[in-house]
Amino acid sequence: MSTYEDQISYELQFWQMELQKKPSMLGNLATKVQTKINSYIPTKVHKAITATIKQMVKAVLFGSTYTTSAMPHQQMSLLHREALVKTKTDSYSKTGAAEGGITGAGGFLMSMADFPILIGIKIKMLFEIAALYGFDVKDYRERLYILHIFQLAFSSKTGTQNIYKQMQNWDEKLIVLPESADQFDWQTFQQEYRDYIDLAKLAQLLPVVGAAVGAVANYQLIQKLGKTAMMAYRMRLLKQIKA
Repeated sequence: MSTYEDQISYELQFWQMELQKKPSMLGNLATKVQTKINSYIPTKVHKAITATIKQMVKAVLFGSTYTTSAMPHQQMSLLHREALVKTKTDSYSKTGAAEGGITGAGGFLMSMADFPILIGIKIKMLFEIAALYGFDVKDYRERLYILHIFQLAFSSKTGTQNIYKQMQNWDEKLIVLPESADQFDWQTFQQEYRDYIDLAKLAQLLPVVGAAVGAVANYQLIQKLGKTAMMAYRMRLLKQIKA
């Protein structure tokens, strides 16, 4: 491997170790509180939210909205690919921050509208990052990997570790992947995602400070997703290089 590949291999190993650490006491407490709050929400409300997120993400991941624009980039060094990925992440982070600031300034209703808009921004970025790493998002299995990256970035500590295990040796697991999107665990997906961003974006609903909070929260969430995607694709590419 080249010097750059050696460097990012060490970065990947450190990230993997951090990922597999046991949840902290504070993290466990936050999870228990969120679980208690969720128990007070009627089942029909949970089902309605699940259905909304399911249809929204299915339309983006399994439709043709982004598959035609995100073509895989070939004949490019890993160093060049990652420079473009970082630039792309910064660009989308700024877009998300601007959108979060506008909706945060608009009060409760506009802040609620930020939820689906932000998902769309994140997914579009993941499609473009996948293409920069040379993966063809027209392949259903690559789009499913994108969904796993999304979960990896926005789940509880325990949920993140479970997803990470599923993503290890991904290329060897292709034959056992779900045959359709309907077989995916949408209930867990929406619950983990909503619980994660609830803590980060709750203050966006407050008057006066909502705009600033919305901008900062969106920026940080997209930056986290970009880094997670980079590490997730490094897991596959570095393994291919070593093989």
